[in-house]
Amino acid sequence: MRSIWRGAITFGLVNVPVKLYAATEDHDLPLHQVHDADGGRIRYQRRCEICGRIVDYEHIDRAYDAGDRTVVITDEDLKSLPSAASREIDVVEFVPSEQVDTIRLDKSYFLEPDSKSPRSYVLLKRVLQKADRIAIVQFTLRQKTRLGALRVHGDVLLLQSLLWDDEVRAADFPSLKTDIRIQQRELEMAESLVRSFESDFSPADYTDEYQVQLKQLVDAKLEHGESVDTEATFGKQPDEGDGDVIDLMEALRRSVAANREASDKRRRTPAKRGA
Repeated sequence: MRSIWRGAITFGLVNVPVKLYAATEDHDLPLHQVHDADGGRIRYQRRCEICGRIVDYEHIDRAYDAGDRTVVITDEDLKSLPSAASREIDVVEFVPSEQVDTIRLDKSYFLEPDSKSPRSYVLLKRVLQKADRIAIVQFTLRQKTRLGALRVHGDVLLLQSLLWDDEVRAADFPSLKTDIRIQQRELEMAESLVRSFESDFSPADYTDEYQVQLKQLVDAKLEHGESVDTEATFGKQPDEGDGDVIDLMEALRRSVAANREASDKRRRTPAKRGA
């Protein structure tokens, strides 16, 4: 992995030099756009609407449209902002883990000690573990001030950027304000269905089926050309059904029965983890 930022975690007078790495990566099959008539690749050009010339990226500034005026912001302007120069992950407070709503979680980053002695790094990690707290931090990354949650992940410190309060929408749905009565039988059957699905989460058990099938399709086209038999590639697909409407209780009853049958089958067959 290659670090994308270097700085220090600061809390009080304690300084913890760190290097920051992206903790996740995209696994999607890379695709580009082509003209459907001849297969020619589609290219995008940055063209000035005034002079009509194609503009190189180094000659492009940003701008804010204020309606009657346009304010141009240069790279030098952005670098002059005081927060843009900060190289610190500043601890603001330590909060209980359950107070950080998962809806606010954005990007995740690993932090590596960036000093000859990782003593302060290990100290902070152990304090967070013992207190069972998350550190709320503020930092600047790619010229943007960000809010973050600093916590322990295995043997390392993990920094997760958080959405600002005004970036999270409020869910206000009129359909949920009506008085909806749930029968006791429905609740009990739903609880039974939940129990039949109970397990321990193991991410390795799950596979991105869309990407697997997309790779199969690409390989089939490389081998057979455009005249690919999708049924031969993916097998015969089941019908979607006749769209019959069944009541909630019947749906719950069928779901419990189907899941019990699937569970019995899994117990008889050794589990195979996803790729």
